[in-house]
Amino acid sequence: MSIADNLLKYKKELEGTAAKLVAVSKFHEASEVMEAYQAGQRVFGENLVQELVEKQAQLPDDIEWHIIGHLQTNKVKYIAPFINLIESVDSLKLLIEINKQALKNKRVIDCLLQVYIADEDTKFGLGYDELIEILRSEEYATLQNIRIVGLMGIATNTQSEKQIRDEFQELKVLFDGIKVTYFRKDDYFTELSMGMSADYKLAIDEGSTMVRIGSNIFGKRVIKHYKAE
Repeated sequence: MSIADNLLKYKKELEGTAAKLVAVSKFHEASEVMEAYQAGQRVFGENLVQELVEKQAQLPDDIEWHIIGHLQTNKVKYIAPFINLIESVDSLKLLIEINKQALKNKRVIDCLLQVYIADEDTKFGLGYDELIEILRSEEYATLQNIRIVGLMGIATNTQSEKQIRDEFQELKVLFDGIKVTYFRKDDYFTELSMGMSADYKLAIDEGSTMVRIGSNIFGKRVIKHYKAE
């Protein structure tokens, strides 16, 4: 099946749900992203800043770019001029840097706070207490050039549907609580990014508004090595 056919399959599956598709294009060529673009896809997720910057320069301006991988503070300046959503904010330090670079570019940058929900040491994210600490902090209150529009989480890589569903349910409960407590008057706090190729159906059942799907759309990746990302 072609990239266009794969996209069509997911678009049909997502019809009537609250979830939109983020096509994860990391390690895929700009020409492949263009193929997806020509099939109607506009939202793409990348993990590596260097790769994202290279592709963004080659592709249409109306693409909505998301960073979904762990983001180092010293890389923010490279994506600040154009990034639409940073899904993987996992520290106050990173938020402060995003705000600084957004201000330099006369922009407000939308962000998701990444919450650690998995039973794995390899995943990034904020603990529940750390998340609340950020939202209550005086430093956060001063940040005028970022906007927290929701939460993101990555479930454990496991065969246990029950565990995955439980993790997604916990994140949804947290999202609802955070919305009521900190963003009650803010109509932009709407996004709950959870679910990837293996578990997106469970994520949609539990209230996801964004699912991140890559190799099932683009095919097998050719891993590239970027220096000191």
